[in-house]
Amino acid sequence: MLSFFRRIVILTLAILSAGSAFAQGDRPELLLYCGITMVRPMTEIAQIFEQREGVKITIAQGGSEDLYQSAKKSGVGEWYLPGEPSYRDKHQPEGLLGDFATVGYNQMALMVQKGNPKQVKPDPRELLRKDLIAIVGNAESGSVGQEAKAILDALGIYQKVLRAAAFLAPDSRSLMNAMKKQEADVTLAWRATGFFPDNAARLEVIDLDPSLAKPQALLLIQLNSAKHPELVSGFMNFAAGDEGQAIFRKHGFLDNQTVSDH
Repeated sequence: MLSFFRRIVILTLAILSAGSAFAQGDRPELLLYCGITMVRPMTEIAQIFEQREGVKITIAQGGSEDLYQSAKKSGVGEWYLPGEPSYRDKHQPEGLLGDFATVGYNQMALMVQKGNPKQVKPDPRELLRKDLIAIVGNAESGSVGQEAKAILDALGIYQKVLRAAAFLAPDSRSLMNAMKKQEADVTLAWRATGFFPDNAARLEVIDLDPSLAKPQALLLIQLNSAKHPELVSGFMNFAAGDEGQAIFRKHGFLDNQTVSDH
């Protein structure tokens, strides 16, 4: 697994390289830092916006913390979409993050093999079953690991799960790929990923009690490094509007009309 520092260096270099290409075209070119889980709906939304507004939107994808650190180091970009709102709370005092629009909600669930052959129950304590191979996300790199930690901490079992887990994955895509390769029987992941067609054919979602797995707001945040403010706010309004929300629902997310006490 790549170290945190090395992941940031690689991602930042890629973003700087993309940024150097921005000046070469005639169209305004904009950069979105997007958490792995939201890449599919945001790609679809970006493609529609590109056609309508005559712009180019590049999407840098990765774990939410890795993305923020890359945006901070590179000094370029228009938006940041982490997997849960705690990243805005954490980094707001640093001055990079500006206005935001809520574009949907993430929610955690257990993910198992299709048909649930091991009869996993809707309880995170199932991650401690000795007859199951469990994996979880890394809390230091992405939202899926951070939210798993919050849920398991609430049950008082986080350290036990870490000791029992076969390995930690940096983001939700890594978790899903490992599950599809049958490297594990169960994981705790963002439920929307279980409805992606390539995952749904092989994996199954086991929903958890919402009092434990609370919906987490997806905040599309304007970066203070952003250029073309009218385009930036227009994209945010589009993603949060009726058309953008229909796309989020299509990809298995809760829309921004979800009622949450978070």
